Amino acid sequence: MSEPDTSGSGGFRWTICAMLFFATTINYVDRAVLGILKPSLERELGWTQIEYGWIVTAFQLTYALGYVSAGRLIDHIGVRLGFLGSVSTWSLAAMAHAAVRTVFGFTVARAGLGLAQGGMFPAAIKAVAEWFPKEERAFATGVFNAGSNVGAVVCPLIVPWLATQWGWQAAFIVTGALGFPWVAAWLWLYRSPETHPRVSAAELAHIRKDPPDPAGKIPWRILLRYRQTWAFVVGMAASSPIWWFYIFWVPDFLNKRYGLGLTQSSLPLMIMFLAASFGGIGGGWLSSRLLKLGWTVNAARKTALLVCALCVMPVMATPCVPEPWLAMVLVGLAAAAHCGFAANLFTLVSDTVPKQGVSSVVGIGGMAGALGGMVFAQLVARVLDYTGNHYFVPFAIASLSYLVALAVMHVLVPRLERMEVQA
Repeated sequence: MSEPDTSGSGGFRWTICAMLFFATTINYVDRAVLGILKPSLERELGWTQIEYGWIVTAFQLTYALGYVSAGRLIDHIGVRLGFLGSVSTWSLAAMAHAAVRTVFGFTVARAGLGLAQGGMFPAAIKAVAEWFPKEERAFATGVFNAGSNVGAVVCPLIVPWLATQWGWQAAFIVTGALGFPWVAAWLWLYRSPETHPRVSAAELAHIRKDPPDPAGKIPWRILLRYRQTWAFVVGMAASSPIWWFYIFWVPDFLNKRYGLGLTQSSLPLMIMFLAASFGGIGGGWLSSRLLKLGWTVNAARKTALLVCALCVMPVMATPCVPEPWLAMVLVGLAAAAHCGFAANLFTLVSDTVPKQGVSSVVGIGGMAGALGGMVFAQLVARVLDYTGNHYFVPFAIASLSYLVALAVMHVLVPRLERMEVQA
């Protein structure tokens, strides 16, 4: 992997990566607020596990729709406008949570949030494909995706404080408003590399060093013919629901299993997601490093995916350990491995799909991940309701999902090769 060029305008692509990082941070703050407040809202508003499961499912259903529709839309209108619309809309939806009191009201608010947030990753992965050569994409993806964990660290730090000082409504309003300064900065900074005044000729040549993709749009019906698309779909369907589980249910697990309250769970959650942020960067670095050492794309990406999948497996023991800190070590390792897995999984798309189809494939896979998350949310809610809040089954599924996904992906795509798109 080439070292990031930070000299003058030669490193402007890393400024774009930083913008993607901050967008991801805000994205995860806004979606994680509900999970942090769940024990308090459950007591105040009288939710059951089943009702909470439906609120989570509403988010994931519309997130799936938003993901797949945004992927196609962004391939048509571009990253600049696509990101602008997505962040602006989800910020308003996040703030709208403060105005509701019923399960139905939260379901509607979460549905609006999910629909708008579906544009985040299709836009971000397309931006990486536009701004980085292949050898830097996994690292850049790991860097911006680390924002998801920073958001998850920031959330338990600020949300309990906001809720105890001014009420839970303030937590939704303040965190939701964070997106608007980002939107202003994005409008000011973002252009395509070819037209950006801060991109030097040398940096543009570096960005465009890979062979060019053929021009023209690629319809879904064409993309769905290729095993590369289905390999990404499988990876997302197996891994994304587990990440949703960590966000939406781990605060409740700490409360039910160890009796930790809103403020007591803040530090364990912060440490867990901070570890995850290093995992995302580390997973992206690993495959990029192997590429620099001369490994093939196939060997480098799949080795990194395998390492991450193996690191998830100890999370199965989490419900059985007696101390919350040991539980958070296990979940933190699994969360870090998930983010490393995700960094390489998303990079597979830009490795194997022409640029004009990247957002569409990410959207298709994201829809599959969100639909899988819906099914898993309903399963978790019913298991917890039936077993009296015992979390062994969800953690056992989480421990094995990544290895199963990687095995199926390898069968589908024994060698990672670029699509030879034919109409």
